[in-house]
Amino acid sequence: MKETLHIYYTSDLHSHFENWPKIVHFLKEKIHQHKRKQEPYLILDNGDHLDRVQPISEASKGLSNVTLLNEAKYDVVTFGNNEGITLDRDEFYHLYDDANFSVVCANVVSQDGDNPAWLKRYVIKDVTPNFKVGIVGLTAPFNHFYHPMGWDALDPLKQLKLTLTELTPQVDSIIVLSHLCVDQDELIAKYFDEVDLIIGGHTHHLFKEGKHINNSILSAVGKFGHYVGQASLTYDTDKRAVIEKTAYALSIDTLKADPATETLLDTLGEQASRTMSDVVCTLPAPLEVDWFKETPIIQSLTETLKSWTGADIAMLNAGIILESLPKGDVTLHDLHRICPHPINPAVVEMTGRELQEVIREGLTDRYIHYPVVGYGFRGKVMGVLVYDGLEIELKEVDCHEPLIRSISINQKLLDPNETYTLATADMFTFGHLAPNIAHASKKTYFMPEFMRDLLKISLETA
Repeated sequence: MKETLHIYYTSDLHSHFENWPKIVHFLKEKIHQHKRKQEPYLILDNGDHLDRVQPISEASKGLSNVTLLNEAKYDVVTFGNNEGITLDRDEFYHLYDDANFSVVCANVVSQDGDNPAWLKRYVIKDVTPNFKVGIVGLTAPFNHFYHPMGWDALDPLKQLKLTLTELTPQVDSIIVLSHLCVDQDELIAKYFDEVDLIIGGHTHHLFKEGKHINNSILSAVGKFGHYVGQASLTYDTDKRAVIEKTAYALSIDTLKADPATETLLDTLGEQASRTMSDVVCTLPAPLEVDWFKETPIIQSLTETLKSWTGADIAMLNAGIILESLPKGDVTLHDLHRICPHPINPAVVEMTGRELQEVIREGLTDRYIHYPVVGYGFRGKVMGVLVYDGLEIELKEVDCHEPLIRSISINQKLLDPNETYTLATADMFTFGHLAPNIAHASKKTYFMPEFMRDLLKISLETA
């Protein structure tokens, strides 16, 4: 006899709630269809459902996302970095307390051994009397951020191997919710024949059709809820084996929206507005924002960053503040609107010579106008680099690129061989935005504060 399990899934919604009512409408139709036909089904989410760039998620610290998943009747979820490292320890510890679904992640544990009650390495679903499916979760091991908040993100492939040793004898099929990256998913398929379906995410890749590697089929639905995943596993009870696997990513563009979900989102939005209406300060005059010049608001934020971290110097890009502030009351909602990024302060150690290269690159037009994508940045362009504790004197020459005459740090000429501490936004410690910062051997991240928390300090003390 053959039995087919129908699986639906989302990944990397990042609180793009404009797409959520269509997803829920699709899921409700599928649930109704399968219940009427008495067919087994599962609804899964692969993490980064929340993103604090969205006021509803910011105000509720992700609890509204759990409400939405509950209302949509999800069965199992894993968490991504936006759940795991953009909330403080207590907020994350209690994030899923009221979840009506299972939360699985095999590679994150509390350093003190006190794991939240909702955290499971895997869950087993008896989809029919003859067909048991194990679901394992894995998430990206960003320990620079997990460690300061008391969590350990263990090696995901090692933990998967240990988990499968325990899980495989208990089930007929295994699904991995992998909030890792497409390369890691391919390694899982290469080395773990026990896994039938890998639902991928984190790198926002999209497979409109499943990708077969060895015994596994890989699936991914991109980002922001533009696609919803649909897969199936057909189990032969006589052969005691999964004999067919399919996976697709379906566009939501032509789907209808679920009215009840739209109403719920309106209610959650009103709650968020009330929560974020607290007044931070009252401005006697407007504060201008200009990404292409140094303004008082970005200079004040950079000064606060330096004093708050105790670094020798501080550096921020003007593009990190998105909008000007008018005269009058400034609320928490205003701070979130103009600085929505899930970006933390960081301090790195650099030599004077390395710092010089960062400064030189930052003076070029191509750098100032560079369109930053990712790394937690939710703005448009880099903007000019602004410093505190550092002064740059330029040569007065007629050329396309500025030439540096001298650099002083706290009123002393920069020494190329001396080591300095630089406070900056954590996005500069990743990737290619500032290679000399990214390659620094010593980095310290300040958790759970975001840059807007320091902006609040700047405005309150101005």
